[in-house]
Amino acid sequence: MHNILSRWLASSAGEYTLVEHPAVHTINEALMHVPPMAGLMVKNLFVRDDKGRRHFLVIVPFDKRIDLAALGRLLPATKLSMASPERLLQHLGITPGAVSLFALLHDSANAVELVLDQAVWDADAVQAHPLRNTATVALSHAGMHRFLAHTGHVPRIVAIPSIN
Repeated sequence: MHNILSRWLASSAGEYTLVEHPAVHTINEALMHVPPMAGLMVKNLFVRDDKGRRHFLVIVPFDKRIDLAALGRLLPATKLSMASPERLLQHLGITPGAVSLFALLHDSANAVELVLDQAVWDADAVQAHPLRNTATVALSHAGMHRFLAHTGHVPRIVAIPSIN
């Protein structure tokens, strides 16, 4: 695990659980390979606006299908689309498959806007990759709150529109 994240988890996270598993790149792979553990399994999307000026880390329950057009109207941001692997590496210091809340450690400029679905914010605990897709951490709500305070990110908490 990344040293900065390891130190933060040990010193500030409070109670958390970490499980190792085979590499997962999709929700279906996670459902097959991540052992049952506490916390809401989530889906993390790194998206950008049409000009590439605004970047968002969007976190929703794993089974929610996001309506990006409706989310763009809600934020407001024009023509949201998935950001490239190059932008992901540039802004969050990670590669596809390892996207999670913890990647905000690499966003010291606070250039990435965090958008959390209300259900994620309300969860007692959430699951997140610890900057690699071969492990999952279950972090309590209080731990998530402490982590965001540590990174300086203020989440925008909304009912993220879904596709039925």
